[in-house]
Amino acid sequence: MKTKTLAVAMAATFTLAGCMSADDPNRRAAIGTGVGAIAGAVIGNNLGDGSATNRVIGAAVGALAGYAVGNYMDKQYRELKVALEDELRAEYVTITRLDDDTVRLTLSSEASFDVDSDRIKPAFQPALDRVSAVMTRYDKTVIHIIGHTDSTGSDSYNQQLSERRANSVSGYLSARGVNQGRLYASGRGEMEPRASNDTAEGRKLNRRVDLYINAVVEGREQDAHETPYGY
Repeated sequence: MKTKTLAVAMAATFTLAGCMSADDPNRRAAIGTGVGAIAGAVIGNNLGDGSATNRVIGAAVGALAGYAVGNYMDKQYRELKVALEDELRAEYVTITRLDDDTVRLTLSSEASFDVDSDRIKPAFQPALDRVSAVMTRYDKTVIHIIGHTDSTGSDSYNQQLSERRANSVSGYLSARGVNQGRLYASGRGEMEPRASNDTAEGRKLNRRVDLYINAVVEGREQDAHETPYGY
């Protein structure tokens, strides 16, 4: 079926190009564009079952060359800092450049959620609107959204709360135009504290939602889709 689909699509592409005159300067571009789009779609379909991961990989093949990654992510990092200037000053968010491929944006749970709630506070929504605007402009990335809690309460409750909050952020970004296929939401509960849970300040740091923004790089596209650990 995939071979037949490819053949039909290729035939359509070259039929269209054939209708253009031989000396038309756009003829070669039309053929190249058609073949490139077909190749991306076929690669995506052949990587698996048509899941969001595979659709993104297929669409992004060749889109971001390795030499361009650092500059691309630097620009995105700077735009996020400008967009969230007030929130950074108030320590509602932190932005960290982890490596060439990854930027981490951390949302304070106190700023973004009420206690025991997975509903994003209305006062914090404008900040997420600005985050969404930046992410839609830099669409050659995948975003892993990971919820965390402190150790107060049961393990199972904390796990569920962290998942619900991650899903809320993911759903909000998607509703504001970020392609759902780029978003991966999960929860870690109290398993990955950033500070000691023995103090109020430590527990505050541990209650957070981390957004890992990973570049999709030509030749190693799958790396962007692997869930980040160890940061």
